[in-house]
Amino acid sequence: MLREKLSFALDPEMKASPGLSRTNTAIITLICISVLFGVFETEHTVTDLFAPVFAVAHVFFFVLFSFEYLGRIYAAPVNPRYPSCASYAATFASLLDLLVLVSFLLPLFGLEAALLRMFRAVRLMRLARLGRYSLALQMIGAAISQRRYELGVSMVAAVALMLLSSSALYLAERHAQPEAFGSIPRAMWWSIATLTTVGYGDTVPVTVLGRVAAAFTALTGIGLIALPTGILAGAFSDALRNIRATRD
Repeated sequence: MLREKLSFALDPEMKASPGLSRTNTAIITLICISVLFGVFETEHTVTDLFAPVFAVAHVFFFVLFSFEYLGRIYAAPVNPRYPSCASYAATFASLLDLLVLVSFLLPLFGLEAALLRMFRAVRLMRLARLGRYSLALQMIGAAISQRRYELGVSMVAAVALMLLSSSALYLAERHAQPEAFGSIPRAMWWSIATLTTVGYGDTVPVTVLGRVAAAFTALTGIGLIALPTGILAGAFSDALRNIRATRD
């Protein structure tokens, strides 16, 4: 039947053999091409020169992804996870597909300038649709989920250190540099740049006490940034080990 054929072609979960179907491989290729069009569409010198090409591509991708969207909804009940078409239509993946289609229609309503460019950026969310096919992204999600408590503790520690360092620099530098450290929120910009090891250098402490606090912040920031990295690395290692054990 047509519904079963569409399901096996469009739904990766219904494919018996590992890997993507030819249909999904073609869809991924077209998604990447549409993302490239979305990127170059923000450059006016390119769109002015190739306006007819972008217009044709706009219609082509809208029609193509509309048929794909409707096909996925129609074929969804074949998958036991979705008892009806409506149940699949309410999923995040389906709503994201719908958002992409809506973004194609925005120029028809005369949206211009900054607002239109903002919605053009939404079209780049098409790339997020690749996540449903990507084992790597699934591993990232699983790793974050498995270590969410450890990551939460490290985030709390980071926020606490940011507040402490901002308060220390506020107390040490507020009279010497009121524009940069005249309040704790102002000092937070320096604290974030230092803790993340970015170090823009636009604001630096000049007092002795401020430099001592800055040195402590910089040294502790190195370990604080490495902490979630080590947690995620351990989670990825466990995930790979589990996958290899399952295959064996």
